[in-house]
Order: sequence, then C-alpha cells, then structure tokens
Amino acid sequence: MALLHLAVAAAVPVAVATVDHGLRAEAAAEAEAVARACAGLGVAHRTLRWHWDGLGNLQDRARRGRLALLSDWARAEGLGAVALGHTRDDLAETFLMRLARGAGIDGLAAMAARREVSGVMFLRPLLEVSRQELRDWLGLRGVAWFDDPSNENDRFARVRARRMVAALGAQGIGSDVLAETALRMREAREALDGQAAAVAAECGRIEAGDVIFDAAQFARLPAEIRRRLLLAAVVWVASAEYGPRGADMVRLRDAVAAGRAATLHGVRVTTAKGRVRIGREARAVAGVETPANALWDGRWRASGGNNNDLTLRALGETGLRQCSGWRATGLPRATLLAAPALWNGGDLVAAPLAGMAAGWQIGCVPPQGVLAAAKGAAALSSALSH
Repeated sequence: MALLHLAVAAAVPVAVATVDHGLRAEAAAEAEAVARACAGLGVAHRTLRWHWDGLGNLQDRARRGRLALLSDWARAEGLGAVALGHTRDDLAETFLMRLARGAGIDGLAAMAARREVSGVMFLRPLLEVSRQELRDWLGLRGVAWFDDPSNENDRFARVRARRMVAALGAQGIGSDVLAETALRMREAREALDGQAAAVAAECGRIEAGDVIFDAAQFARLPAEIRRRLLLAAVVWVASAEYGPRGADMVRLRDAVAAGRAATLHGVRVTTAKGRVRIGREARAVAGVETPANALWDGRWRASGGNNNDLTLRALGETGLRQCSGWRATGLPRATLLAAPALWNGGDLVAAPLAGMAAGWQIGCVPPQGVLAAAKGAAALSSALSH
C-alpha cells in the first residue's frame, strides 16, 4: 500500500497487481480492498491468483510463482518495470536466514535493487527504508494497510529471522546494521564478479555451447575467482535459475584443480589438452524434446529449414553414428552427444554442430554477467554453423 501511495504522490503513472496466493481466507478480501483503493486513486488494478500444488518449500514456491505471475502481467500490459515493496528489514532478515545456512559472500549480499526476470525489470525502490518508517508515513496520511497474519507464524524461517533481528537490536545489532553489512557484501560480490569477468575475457571462450578456459591460466587464479568462473559456466550451460550449493561448487573447483573429470548440475567438466571444458552432460538432455521452432534446453534455437513436424532433441549415440564427418568439426565426442539435432520421429534430419547441416543453422542464447565478455560469447546469437 505504501508503494502505491508513494508512486501516486510522486505523479508516477502506474498500474497495480495484487497476488493472491490462495493460502489465507483474508487474502481475497485484502485484494478487493487494494482494488478499491486503486479505484479511488484512478489507478488500474488486477488480482493475480497463484495455486500451490503442494510440492516443495511453500515460501520459495510462492516467491517464484509470484514473480512469474507478475512478469506475465507486466508483459501483457506493456509495462516498463515492476516495483516491489521490499524494505531494509527484508535485507536484514534475508541476511540472517542465509547466515544460518552458512552462506558465503554471494548469499549474504543484499538483494539487487534492479533485477531482470523473464524479460521484465523488477525494481526495489524501498531498500533503504524500514517498515516502521512506511507505517508512520501512511499513518500521517490516514491510509490503512494490511499486516499478513502469517508474519506471526514461527513455522516460517523469515518469521523466526524477524524475531532474531528484534533480539539483536537490543544488543545494538539492529536491522540497519545488518542491512548495511548485506550492502557491503553486495559491493564485495560485484568486485569479485568484475575480476572474474576480466579473467573470462582474457582466458575464456565459448565453443559450441561449451565454456573453455586455458588450463594453465585457470590454475594460477585465486580459488574464489576459479569458483566464480565455474559457477557462471555451470549455471549457463545447464540453463539453471540457480547454481549448485556452495559445498558442491568447492568440490567441483577442487576436482578441476586436481585434473579430475567431474559432473554437477547436469554439466560435465573435464581438463585435457591444456583446456578446462564445461559442457552439457548428455544424459541430462536425453529426454528433452521441443518443436523445431522452440527454444531447446533453455539455450538452443534452430533456423533455416522447413520445421514442419520436426523436433529438436539431443544428437545422442544414435545420431552421432549417422554423422560420418563429425571428427572434422574438431569438437569432442561428449559435446556432440549433448548437442541439439533435428529429428523427424526416429530419423535424423540435421545435426549442424556435427557437420550435417542440411540447410539448418543452430544458434545459442549468449551468456550474461561474468561470461558475457568471453571470446565467442557475443557471436552466439547468430548461427553457430551452416
């Protein structure tokens, strides 16, 4: 409610969406009250409803579902951005929750003030403001607001963290101190990512969807920079929203340092011929199939041929046996086994990366962030082969 009235007071043109998670009987009435408040201010409002399937962590699933609903709504409405009401208290609570899980710099870093989700920019303009300051501001203007009763339920980790923040405040470690520490962690993360990006530009490259680092240069890097580069590569190659847990990434980093092959998160990592290569694991995409005109495995798209009745799926052993010229591509066998190919039922039609183009081209969504400056990354949006 505070964000709505702040936007109106600043004469910012807005539309409002309320997400009803269907978890509390009061939620529907609260959404209707927000709709009435919006109508009184001349602001368009829509209620978005999310339904939990009973699987996974409720709060995490609700958060992801909320972002997905808001992204779809913003695109449909043609909105430039979506503003969320996270406050300084949210920074402090998230910091403690992640500290309890043994998080490192990345996990303890403050949530971003700007973040793109599914092509929509999400903004958090209130991260430097406390909840109480917002309540005071609303109270002075006679504006009512809603407090979620679940905020008193100790079953939720965030509620327990909220109580801990209050207890620490009595010792002089209040939400402002915790939030400031989270912000400093974010600065540290950004500095480390900047160093990792510079290294990626110098000794990293993209080849047929794999990430490659010069092994000798990679071995000389600080352990944390090696971990960050591997994490960025794993997340991009696996098209994952989140990377593996910290302990798993440390084990992967140590395996690479020892020259051992390893798999993690559907990704294979090998060190051979002076290169560290991070590529898709064939078995991770063995059952992935999409229409030929759709995005495959979150990264790949085919173009150039007649796609009627064709599908995209991994080349695999069966397909590779039909590509007599695959060795001439210079690509590792493991890379090609996981590469996209066009099929008509059980018949292989084209495998551009394996030297069997048949008029088709294969393009790949380029990496963002740390790997964006790696050699070959910028050219990925165009076809990889003809």
